[in-house]
Amino acid sequence: MEYDGFDERPFLVFWEITRACALACKHCRAEAQSQRHSDELNREESSRLIQELAELKPPMLILTGGDPLMRRDALDLVREATDAGLHVSLSPSATGKLMNTDFAEIKAAGVERISLSLDGATRETHDAFRGVTGTFVRTISAVHRAHAAGIGVQINTTLTRGNLHEYEAFKQLMFELKPEMWSVFLLVPTGRAQASDLPDPQDIEHVFQDMATLVGKAPFAIKTTEGHHFRRVLMQKLGAEGRHRPGMRSPLGIRDGRGVMFISHTGVVSPSGFLPYDCGNVREEHPGDIYRHHALFRALRDSDALGGKCGRCEFRNICGGSRARAYGMMGDSFAEDPACIYQPKRQPEFAS
Repeated sequence: MEYDGFDERPFLVFWEITRACALACKHCRAEAQSQRHSDELNREESSRLIQELAELKPPMLILTGGDPLMRRDALDLVREATDAGLHVSLSPSATGKLMNTDFAEIKAAGVERISLSLDGATRETHDAFRGVTGTFVRTISAVHRAHAAGIGVQINTTLTRGNLHEYEAFKQLMFELKPEMWSVFLLVPTGRAQASDLPDPQDIEHVFQDMATLVGKAPFAIKTTEGHHFRRVLMQKLGAEGRHRPGMRSPLGIRDGRGVMFISHTGVVSPSGFLPYDCGNVREEHPGDIYRHHALFRALRDSDALGGKCGRCEFRNICGGSRARAYGMMGDSFAEDPACIYQPKRQPEFAS
């Protein structure tokens, strides 16, 4: 499918179909609850949203949560979206509910990729991170079951100050599990995550420098989420070849509101799940209209609107920094990303 640019439609739509989840993760963006919200989009509203998203034609729709499988009709929604021509990924939690689900049925419903989280490289550290014993074992089992069912696997790893020392062990685990994609998420202070949980920027740079050496050589593709300056590292290391990352689906320059749209369990549209602005509700407006015309979305797509060193940076069009982290730590979604150590070649201009 051809992609016709950030202004026309999002590349990725994340739809939080429920906020309910049986886990209690330390960093949870959604601050997930054990029970479903009474004001979740109902089935009729969900069906209408699917048809509107089909009109918008994003290259990928990710059903997330909470735990999407906490909705009994989750796979029915997948089938409906697939029948409407959408490419669907599923982001479930590694719970007993997932283990009791037939992975062949997940595949048959139309799920093209399943994303699973590993935030500790051992049973002890991952289970402590997720707040429930047995989560690590279930996650590893789910990876193998997805492979066996012919479902693509993406493994998400959130880097924090508390687990950064496990980076080498994470890397070794990826070589053993061989997902299609390893998505390294750089923590954003929102939900249960705190600014003090973010690793030191110099340590982040060191990890990104090592990750860049794996691109095109590892048996899995690599990307970052809310760690956009990894693209700058790739360009510095690989030059023009850094623009062509093997296995990557997302175009360069994608970030919150710029190729990304998030829809909450109650229909609220935001630039991402980590940038919690209320830009409208799909109960009242077409999601495509919100994405194309809302003032915040339009501003976030303008790299020249960025402030601080992000606004001066020669890599701003392919990176642009995490708008969510700027908001979470600086109170301004257009401020510079405090997790990046790079100093742009163009210096600030001072009035005389």
